[in-house]
Amino acid sequence: MNMLVMFGICLAIYILVLLAIGWYYSKKQKSVVDFWLAGRKIGYIPIGFSAAASWITGGGILAVTASYLLGGLGSIWTFAAPNVIALFVIGLLVSKIKSLPAITQPELLEQRYAGSIRLPVAIIVAIVMMLFAAADVSGLMLIFNVFFGLDPIYAAILIVVAVSAYVLLGGLSAVVWTDVIQYLLLATVTIFLTIAVLFTASDLSALSVGDFISSSQSGTGWWNPFSIGLPLVIIFCVAIIPGWISEHDQWQKVWAAKDEKNARNGFFFGSLLIFIIFGICCCLLGLGLRYLFPEVSNMGDAEIALLSYSLNNFSGILIVMIALGLTAAAMSCMDTFATSGGSTISRDIYQRYIKPDATMKELKVINRIAVLIIIFGATAIAFTSINIIEYIHIATYIASAAYFFPLMVGLYWKRATKEGAIASLVVGGVCQIGMVLIDMYMGTNAAGVYYLETLSPILTCHGVIVSMALSAAAIIIVSLMTKKSSVYNLAPFFEDEAKTLETDEVSHVDTLSSEYGGYKDVLQAEVNGEREHLQLDLKASTPLNWDRFIDELRAKNTAWFTSSGSNAVYRLTHADLLSCPMISRGNNEQEVWISAEPRIENTGTAQIEIYLAYKEIMETLQSMGILTDFIKPEEKKAI
Repeated sequence: MNMLVMFGICLAIYILVLLAIGWYYSKKQKSVVDFWLAGRKIGYIPIGFSAAASWITGGGILAVTASYLLGGLGSIWTFAAPNVIALFVIGLLVSKIKSLPAITQPELLEQRYAGSIRLPVAIIVAIVMMLFAAADVSGLMLIFNVFFGLDPIYAAILIVVAVSAYVLLGGLSAVVWTDVIQYLLLATVTIFLTIAVLFTASDLSALSVGDFISSSQSGTGWWNPFSIGLPLVIIFCVAIIPGWISEHDQWQKVWAAKDEKNARNGFFFGSLLIFIIFGICCCLLGLGLRYLFPEVSNMGDAEIALLSYSLNNFSGILIVMIALGLTAAAMSCMDTFATSGGSTISRDIYQRYIKPDATMKELKVINRIAVLIIIFGATAIAFTSINIIEYIHIATYIASAAYFFPLMVGLYWKRATKEGAIASLVVGGVCQIGMVLIDMYMGTNAAGVYYLETLSPILTCHGVIVSMALSAAAIIIVSLMTKKSSVYNLAPFFEDEAKTLETDEVSHVDTLSSEYGGYKDVLQAEVNGEREHLQLDLKASTPLNWDRFIDELRAKNTAWFTSSGSNAVYRLTHADLLSCPMISRGNNEQEVWISAEPRIENTGTAQIEIYLAYKEIMETLQSMGILTDFIKPEEKKAI
């Protein structure tokens, strides 16, 4: 059977499995939070697999292996080590990230600073996700061309159709669980290739595998992890790790975890899984291929060395399996970036600025369109001449320079202001994008060094160190020159500020009354780790003018607070914003959903606070001439 036909059959079966997973989770979704954050129910094992798989692309495996082949162990700092370190650091930051009441990072930044920062951050995140996804498409094009002689357009069509199908069905739940399958497949293929290459190289060198590993390239500096020099090690770490620590798709996985423990252990596990592939397998592959292809001296040839070895040494069925594993790696990253980028377009741009009163059903449709925008945008970018690693580096540098400091400084320094954050975003982002464009326009010299680096070593990595320094200076200086943020913006992030808003209303509610008992009968409750998700669904007698409703609710009750547009309205009465009642649009224009996620030990208090929120909403709607009734759990359908 023709290899291409065999691959097509295997890929079709594989995609059907992924589609089945997507279909299964589409039937379980009852809110857009289920679509965006998998209902906050994911355990540490799938979190770890997904966190790792979403950073291991098919092209990335080829490019990292090529870096080891050309530069030895010292090249670990250009990609592999920052991957491992960044995931581990995210695990250390879980307790702070997990407690934040947001679905996306642009929404989080608006909650922290208010003002107009959400839109530019959303645009930057969408662009960064497209660039990351473009690396996957580019790698798949290379794999298809070498193995099957296919034109790049066919690789593009494949990934667009396949990834779109199962991501559009199941959202983040489908992404996480398909990532588990994809990691296992890509890891199996990578480990198999590592063993095969090492045995081939050791046979040709007349050494045992152990002796080949221990003695090969000895005396050449290949095994020196600091062969690129300590200054470059520091530059790469400073340039790359901040961008990956603040990467939007990984924060979404923290928010999707069922609790802090699962999120933390998941990211520690994920850093180990990445190290196995990028730190061990790719290193040993580079070592073996360096012996088998001593004539290779440039990145382009090095990237296809592993594919050339496979073609020359394996049967058709093995090549098909290798191609399937590398394709799975590409898809595992593409789906994550598409989902994360899509969520910023649908929630942070469409819902926030175009239609704040969009219903949950409308948002799911828009989210699907947004996912397609990211996928098609990435595919278009992939037809440029930039190499695989460069796509990832450029995206990372922009993230590091543009929104790392507004995000991280805002979480830990209460004096940071919206003016400082915007200045940091603009100065860092514009500077970095400008320097990338200069390097792309001027190109490289005969040694493959970009123009800016030839001017000064500090401008290595497209000058991102300079951009980051300017971004950091901007947020500090401008913040100190401007007025402190409102207590309402600081409260979700700093407990001492939140305590100034605390009130004692709970003790005045008669929980033995028939009215309260009727409310408790329809209140939905589901335990997720250390928190319990509470939800009460109301239906108005007529379609709501959402903006008018929110304005009147806030006018009548000062506890209600909109930190990031009228699509997310909190009843802010104590320090833990996740525990505070929040209202949002339901499936249609008549539905209002009230939800809260208190810690289990505080569930009783949160139930009373939702009851108080319900009473205030009902009274506000009655003043508008609108009646309300409960939607019973059995009446609610998946969106």
